[in-house]
Amino acid sequence: MNRLVERIESSTPVHRDRAIDGLRALALLAVPTGHWLLGGFTLSADGAIHNASPLGAFAGLAPVSWVLQMLGIFFLVGGYASVLSYRRRKGSTGEWLKGRLARLGRPVLGVTAVWAALLPLLHFGVGVPVDTLRTASTLVIQPLWFVGVYAAVTALTPLCIRAARRLGVWAAAPLLGSVAVVDLLRYGPYADAVPSWLSLLNILPGWLFAYQLGVSWGEGRVTRRHAWGLLVGGAALFAALLLVFGYPASMVGVPGEARTNSHPPSLLVLALAAAQSGAAILLRDRIGGLLKRPAVWAPVVVVNLSAMTILCWHQTAMLTAAIPASSYLGEVPGLVGAPDSVGWIVARLAWMPVFAGLLVLIGRYARGFESPWTSTGPARRTLAGVLAAGFAAFALGLA
Repeated sequence: MNRLVERIESSTPVHRDRAIDGLRALALLAVPTGHWLLGGFTLSADGAIHNASPLGAFAGLAPVSWVLQMLGIFFLVGGYASVLSYRRRKGSTGEWLKGRLARLGRPVLGVTAVWAALLPLLHFGVGVPVDTLRTASTLVIQPLWFVGVYAAVTALTPLCIRAARRLGVWAAAPLLGSVAVVDLLRYGPYADAVPSWLSLLNILPGWLFAYQLGVSWGEGRVTRRHAWGLLVGGAALFAALLLVFGYPASMVGVPGEARTNSHPPSLLVLALAAAQSGAAILLRDRIGGLLKRPAVWAPVVVVNLSAMTILCWHQTAMLTAAIPASSYLGEVPGLVGAPDSVGWIVARLAWMPVFAGLLVLIGRYARGFESPWTSTGPARRTLAGVLAAGFAAFALGLA
């Protein structure tokens, strides 16, 4: 382990911005942590598992979702890193974008193709109920929406850079205003007359907001004064939306609740992203100083090198424990069973290291999907695409 730490430290370029990598790793690890802590399963009479959440019984856990909802930080550092990458590009903008999108697409294609092959094996070979497979498919595909949105905002990087150079940090303001207008229409006095699809208009500006802040930061147009404004203004708006305007407290969807903050993002998500972004910018130097320690820096590098593997496969790690348990043991505390007691919470915390260990084991093999598919011919790529499309249709209830 010491040799690995020393090797990572010696191979890190002097100019590497360790704080940015540290923030990205923190945001990345918040995704599986949040899904593992706030996602549970109930067992039906036919032995199938169904999604459940402890937030339905413990509304007081909502503040945990404020801490674990760190996609704002992820988009912030994504925008910052994209500026640096765009400056270093050697080819055209199209070539740069093609490379960035390929890095996002390969792991997604890999996990969906593998699950497409597993579905018939699990059902016809092992007898796993179809409803369990529906639940599993939904969980696997659930985090992948992020990849599509991230690809879209990445494609807008050249436009974001122009906006940042012209308007600085204020380039993100119209995005905040756009989401506020849509929220007013769908939650205001004329909500009954507004079609439900209108909320979808928040998807792109809602997540582009923090990305644009990151681009402006990368262009050197965000000062500490701006960062304090984001932190204080975002926190004040967050509090007002909760206490005055009645926004749901949870940053993730709660079964049975009519409104959700994240799908698509509401103004509350942007308020949290603004506050988090301000704090991240203010703490950058301290984080960078902490990560100069080789023993702290090495795990950050490992997490960043496996970013898409963690994102794409962490739900599979939890399902690897839950599906066999439900099939052979029935209800298992903290794993399969109603998440409605303190005992469940304690047991779920005990399961967290198991999920992490399974993710590491899966990642040893799945991480290959992140590398360029140089040895994969057109026939295999086509087959993977067909399998992935079939899995998506099944997960979305289209098949």
